[in-house]
Amino acid sequence: MKEYSSISDKMNPNRPRRIVFYGRVSTEHEQQLSALQNQMQWYDDQLKYHPNWQLENKYIDEGITGTAAKKRPAFLQMMEDAKNGEFDLIVTREVCRFARNTVDTLVYTRKFKNEYGIEVYFVEDNIWTMDGDGELRLTIMATLAQEESRKTSERVRAGQMVSRQNGVLYGNGNILGYNREGDTYIINEEQAETVRLIFDMYKRGFGLTKICRELTKMQRKDAQGNVKWVASKVGRILKRSTYKGVMAYNQSHVNNYLEQKRINNNDRDTYIYVKGDFPPIIPPEEWDLVQEILRSKTNMLSTRKIGKKPSQDIWLRKLKCICGSNYRKNKWRVNKDGRDCYGYQCYNQVNNGSKQFREKNGLDTEGFCDIKMIADWKLDLMAKEVIGSIWHDRTESVLEAYQLISRYIVEDNSEQQKKANELREGISKLKNKLENLIEMRTENEISKSEYMKMKTKFETQLSELRTELDVFKDEHKTPNEFKKELAEIKDILDNAIDFSQPTLENYIIDRFIYKVVPVSNDRFKWFVRLSDDSPIEEIFIGIEGRKNNPKVVLKKDDIHLATIQSNTGCYR
Repeated sequence: MKEYSSISDKMNPNRPRRIVFYGRVSTEHEQQLSALQNQMQWYDDQLKYHPNWQLENKYIDEGITGTAAKKRPAFLQMMEDAKNGEFDLIVTREVCRFARNTVDTLVYTRKFKNEYGIEVYFVEDNIWTMDGDGELRLTIMATLAQEESRKTSERVRAGQMVSRQNGVLYGNGNILGYNREGDTYIINEEQAETVRLIFDMYKRGFGLTKICRELTKMQRKDAQGNVKWVASKVGRILKRSTYKGVMAYNQSHVNNYLEQKRINNNDRDTYIYVKGDFPPIIPPEEWDLVQEILRSKTNMLSTRKIGKKPSQDIWLRKLKCICGSNYRKNKWRVNKDGRDCYGYQCYNQVNNGSKQFREKNGLDTEGFCDIKMIADWKLDLMAKEVIGSIWHDRTESVLEAYQLISRYIVEDNSEQQKKANELREGISKLKNKLENLIEMRTENEISKSEYMKMKTKFETQLSELRTELDVFKDEHKTPNEFKKELAEIKDILDNAIDFSQPTLENYIIDRFIYKVVPVSNDRFKWFVRLSDDSPIEEIFIGIEGRKNNPKVVLKKDDIHLATIQSNTGCYR
């Protein structure tokens, strides 16, 4: 940083300055004076008025709101360059171009001033942050800018309410089945036929995945003209009220005028429905029927609706970050053996950036996560070791399970054989009765009519018993089949305790592991349970090294349980 011979030199406005311009436009629809090209022309003119300025860079955020500085990439880059001492003055047109949040404005200008020795000059407001009264005047102007932002937000909401009442169309109109013409929709018959097919298949009991397969097989195109169908896309089509000629509003909202974070509204009961002036593709009664089917397949939990299946990935169900967030599964690479390699990342970092990133960019770090992504092989290895440490008598458990199953199968087999023997005995008795009946008729002991009547009765009973025996044979196993089934069960149980394999079966992990919480990059807290009636226990696991030579340390209640060092390289 340049040294000055006196305070007066430092405060001299005509001294040589290395400057940067910062500009921002919220949308491409702003008035001409605020448009990007006009701002740049204005900045260039300012450079002419100040011959002592040496332009180092221009930082422009285009199409980004001014209420959240942390969302502006050019602003964040400017902070990074300021930290490296690449300039000593930031020139911006007015306070509302810098930020509309009073707190953000003061925090960042103080940071530039106190940490980097950089001044900010707001031209239209004639505020120099190094001046004695600069911060006071800046506070007043920033407060006014924030208040203007609040009023603008209120006006926007009021305008949205009026537009909803008038059935104004939002978005670009790229909806499957319709073409947008001006302020209304016109049915696209080719696409509309696809929409009707989707509703028809769903009414006939097709699942979303099966509908996707059928649409792909028929080469049906989506709204973008691609033959690319996924269950979520089909689900959105089935729920879209536009297809019955009704617009749905309030499907999302902004949390507040400062952050302006858009939040999806999952409570469909709070949607605002307005009849549109365009023709429906699906009759209203048919659309309502489909919604009833959808609701019948959706589990309700308070006001939140959960309609999707739990994740099939065992670790996405078990992992819970120490910051409270869930995890996302990321594919890293494909190994030489063809197997995929995955890592698990905290959603806090996915949505807000890591703690290190936020600190580097001068953002708030309180409550933000710094846990690194977790390799899948580490979780698989730790699962084997922790379950192996608590399930000491697994061989005896499997033997006991086999004996119980064997006893049940033998008892069940005994009952089945008893039933089969009863049927065979009944058939044999009826055959004897028919033979005796023939002899009685031959000896003229009974008349012809009596003979025919008795013969029909016995033959009917015999046919019924034979049919019942055939059905019984189809539904039940023979003794040899029972023996084969027992052998298969024994093999499955033996494999279930095979800890020599790289990974355990998911059902074993699901049975014993309640939750896994990473407390640091190499230390994890595992919550385990031996049975439904036993309490949940905590085991701390430390893991170090690479996958071809990892070291695992297990502790419970600060008591060392085991240290495992493996150089087998069998852990994927």
